[in-house]
Amino acid sequence: MIFIDEARIHVKAADGGNGCVSFRREKYVPKGGPDGGDGGDGGDVIIQASKQMKTLLDFQYRKHYKAEDGGHGKGANKHGKRGKDIVLRVPCGTTVRDTSAGEVLRDLIRANEQIVVAKGGKGGKGNAAFATSTNQAPRIAQPGKSGEERDLELELKLIADVGLVGLPNAGKSTLISKISAARPKIADYPFTTLSPVLGIVRPHGGEFGESFVVADIPGLIEGAHTGKGLGIQFLRHIERTKALAFLIECTSDDLRQVYRVLTNELRLYNPTLLKKPRLVVITKLDLTDSRLRKRLRVLRLHDGVPMCLISAVTGEGIPDLVETLWKLLEKVRPAETVTQAEVV
Repeated sequence: MIFIDEARIHVKAADGGNGCVSFRREKYVPKGGPDGGDGGDGGDVIIQASKQMKTLLDFQYRKHYKAEDGGHGKGANKHGKRGKDIVLRVPCGTTVRDTSAGEVLRDLIRANEQIVVAKGGKGGKGNAAFATSTNQAPRIAQPGKSGEERDLELELKLIADVGLVGLPNAGKSTLISKISAARPKIADYPFTTLSPVLGIVRPHGGEFGESFVVADIPGLIEGAHTGKGLGIQFLRHIERTKALAFLIECTSDDLRQVYRVLTNELRLYNPTLLKKPRLVVITKLDLTDSRLRKRLRVLRLHDGVPMCLISAVTGEGIPDLVETLWKLLEKVRPAETVTQAEVV
């Protein structure tokens, strides 16, 4: 699946219908009064969050969207039909921004949450609405008003509980394939993951229906905050996560330096990211010998940050990692239970 997380579109709400100038004409009423109906209101443009949508790909092929115009008024006091709204469905986690003003209109996080981004024009009044005691045969009617239009920028930021952060080929894809039903592409070369992947993890063996969502973010490299590698187009997906897991290969020449690179890239992109609870995960334990294992078990990369040693290949340390992540999330959200995610 192609993952598209940005799109620019132009939306136009519909115009209202024109009011009608008409007079009642019947066989025995040769000079009847005005009976011109009102025009119908134009349809709105609505953007709605949907669980069924996963990317903004559809908006790459179609850039212009317009609602249905209101119907014109008719004689015999027949009002024009209201134009149909157009509803544009986007993935949950989409930010809607007015391009011209640079203003965020809404952060659509929850399913079915919506916003009217362009209001349809009001229908014009027919001449029946202008009749008075002194002007019983008005020959005027209002034209319909134009609907609003604007240029919008849509930006998708994945919603997940835990974001996996690491250098390319640190073992993030292998890990998420072991702890969830997600099946990302896995290979022994950098940048295998070219789009974020979400996986649903069930702690305690899934016995109590509890779950949380983990996001496999494409690998970071030094300078990612400036756009190097896959850069800031993927760093944005870390912003919504509630906790971070830093994955570092046990065979790295300098584990502390790798950790510094990762934390520095997050700090330069958005300093508030480092306020999130974090966990260090030393990966690929199956490639170590007993001496290195002993050194790793006493290693501390950052005071107060817990560390887990795992091998996604053999499964060593995986249950402990899942339980540690669960406990970390419980501390983050004491007032609410961790995401009761749906299996997709």
